Amino acid sequence: MEFVIVGFPSLQPEYFVLVAWLFFFLYVTTAVGNLLLVVMFTLERSLHEPMYIIMVSLALSDIGFATVALPKLIARYWWNDGSLGFHTCFFQMHMIHYFGSLNSLILLTMALDRYLAICFPLRYPTMMTNQTMAGLTLFCWGIAHIFPGISTINFSLMPFCGPNKIIQAFCTTMSLKSLVCVDTSRQYSLAFAVAMFILYVPLAFIIFSYICIVISVLRMAKGQGRMKTFSTCATQGCIISIYYIPRFFVYVTPFIPNLTMTPDKSIATTVFYSLFPPVINPFIYCLRTKEIKQIFRRCICILFHFILLH
Repeated sequence: MEFVIVGFPSLQPEYFVLVAWLFFFLYVTTAVGNLLLVVMFTLERSLHEPMYIIMVSLALSDIGFATVALPKLIARYWWNDGSLGFHTCFFQMHMIHYFGSLNSLILLTMALDRYLAICFPLRYPTMMTNQTMAGLTLFCWGIAHIFPGISTINFSLMPFCGPNKIIQAFCTTMSLKSLVCVDTSRQYSLAFAVAMFILYVPLAFIIFSYICIVISVLRMAKGQGRMKTFSTCATQGCIISIYYIPRFFVYVTPFIPNLTMTPDKSIATTVFYSLFPPVINPFIYCLRTKEIKQIFRRCICILFHFILLH
C-alpha cells in the first residue's frame, strides 16, 4: 500500500535535523531564485525575447523538480516521515524523470538558440522569433512526458510483494527496480535505453553547437568580445557537465561488473546532479545577463531612494 523513503542509510539520527535544514535551504533558494526570474520576465517587457523565454522555461522546470522531490525528503529527516502511497510514489517517479527529460530538452533548445544567434546572426531575428521559441518550449514540455511515461507504465504493472523501503532520496526507476518480485532486466534495459536517448542525443547536438560557436567566434570576434563569448560558453559548459556526467555514471554502474557504488555515494551523486543546477541556474543564466543586471540595479536604486524618503 505504501513505500518508505529511507534516504542515506548510513546517516546517524543526530544529523537528521541538520540535513533537513540543508534540504529546506536548497528548496527555498531554488524556489525564490527561479520565481524571481519568472516574475521579472512577466513584468519587464524588454525581456520578452527568445533567450529569456528559454530561461523562464528552465526556471519553471527547476521549481517543479524541487517541489516534487524535496518536500518528502525534508519530511523524512525533519519528522521521520518517509512514507509515500503506492500511486504517489509512481507519480513522483514519473515527474522526477519528466523534469529530468524536460531539462535536457531545454538545454538542447538553449544550445540551438545560441548556435543560430552566433553562427547565423543576420538570419537569427527571422529564424527565431518569440512565437517560434514559445512553440519549441511548449513542444518540449509536452514531449518530455513520453519518455518517462514508458518506464512509469511498465513498472506500475510489475508485482511489488517484498520489502517496501526505497534506498534513495526519492522514487526513481533504479530505486524501485530492486523491490519488484519478478525479473526486471527487460524493463530496466528499456528504461536505460530511453534515458540514454533523451539525455545524450541532446548532449551530442549541444557539443556540436558549441564546437560551431567556438569556430565562429575565433573567425569573427576580437579581443574582449571573444573572451566574453568564451566565458559564457565555459560557464554553461560547467552546468551541462554537472547535469550530464554524474547521470551517466549512475546509469552505467549496474552494467559494469567491477564498478560499484555504495548506496550513500549513489544517493549523494543523485542529489548533487539533481539539486545543484536548479540552485545556481538563476545566477549562471540570469545574473550574468546585462539586461537583468540593469533591472536589478534600477530596482535597488528605487528601493534605496524609498528608504531615504521614509
